[in-house]
Amino acid sequence: MMDKQENLRRYDLDWMKVIATLCVFLYHCSMFFNPFDWHVKNNELNSTVILAFSLMVGTWIMPVFFVVSGISSYYSLQKRQMGIYLKERFIRLGIPLLFGVFILSPPQVFLERVYNHQFKGSFLDFIPHAFEGVYLEIGGSGNFAFFGLHLWYLLALLLFSLLTSYVFGKTGACRKVTMIHLLILQAVIILVSVYIETVHLGGWDLVVYLLFFLAGYYIFSSGSLHELLHKNFRLHLTAGVLSSIVYTTWFMKGLPPHGSPGSFLFTCLMVTASFNLILSFYALANRHLSFSNKMLRYCSEASLPFYILHQPVIVWIGFLMKDLSWPIPLKVVLLVSMSFLIIALTYHVLIRPTPFLRVLFGIKAKKRSVPLTGKALTQ
Repeated sequence: MMDKQENLRRYDLDWMKVIATLCVFLYHCSMFFNPFDWHVKNNELNSTVILAFSLMVGTWIMPVFFVVSGISSYYSLQKRQMGIYLKERFIRLGIPLLFGVFILSPPQVFLERVYNHQFKGSFLDFIPHAFEGVYLEIGGSGNFAFFGLHLWYLLALLLFSLLTSYVFGKTGACRKVTMIHLLILQAVIILVSVYIETVHLGGWDLVVYLLFFLAGYYIFSSGSLHELLHKNFRLHLTAGVLSSIVYTTWFMKGLPPHGSPGSFLFTCLMVTASFNLILSFYALANRHLSFSNKMLRYCSEASLPFYILHQPVIVWIGFLMKDLSWPIPLKVVLLVSMSFLIIALTYHVLIRPTPFLRVLFGIKAKKRSVPLTGKALTQ
């Protein structure tokens, strides 16, 4: 008979987390080749297929992480007290974040500075300058990336967990989710995206990510949403795909002037694409991926270390191959395959079996097996 914790396990969420991690890995590989600003760029850029891929994935990939985190928070609070919940958040998010800030970020900033001709010398020469000034944007002058560069997600999630802990402790998921709820939520995200500017990260404002996190807790955690999405799946999928195609095409042809009616419509398309693609992804995962196997158990545990490692490895390999006169398709294959192999081997050979590294990369220590002694058998 399964215990309470096993009953609460949502394997579809584990699959979503694994798939989203793979997508963000491919997205950051594409950043090496597309025309957007990034830490290191290839000597030849692509403004067609790779740019389209970056736009279509970048629209929804980080919001889905916050939705899944919101759902996970709901289920976590069903089986543990608030104090334990927050302690786990500090350990599993705070420690990897600090490790990223002080160990993983300086080499990336160093490579960026060398690439932009802002620094000459070796990494050892750069270390005394690693914490001079605050790193605020790509190509800036500050070197101390206090948010861990791509690990800003961990910092944001930790802050959101603290901000919402009291309210989450007093409230639960929405009992009955309707299309009205989804339309209102989508409208609120549109208005926040248009009129509120705080910190822009990964294509969205920080407040928008908070809304997706809250949506995960209150809307996506509701059992009634599954039935609603089952009935309207084609509608959401069609809205998400068509909006994404129009948004991507419009972006590639030229952005509308900021503050214009066209800009408002562009934002509506972006939100509609992101929100409906997430709903579709959630529906598909719940319908077809609500099971576990050895691959899921392995990949689910590996997903956070993979996320933490992926960008430093991509930046390093990209820096080494940026000036090679090879065609872009060959470089894409090499960057993706070599980065994936290095990250996977690092996790399997070093991180997975080492208790200290497991903590640094946000995964729980392995449970020690109890030997079947005579005393144990009689207990």
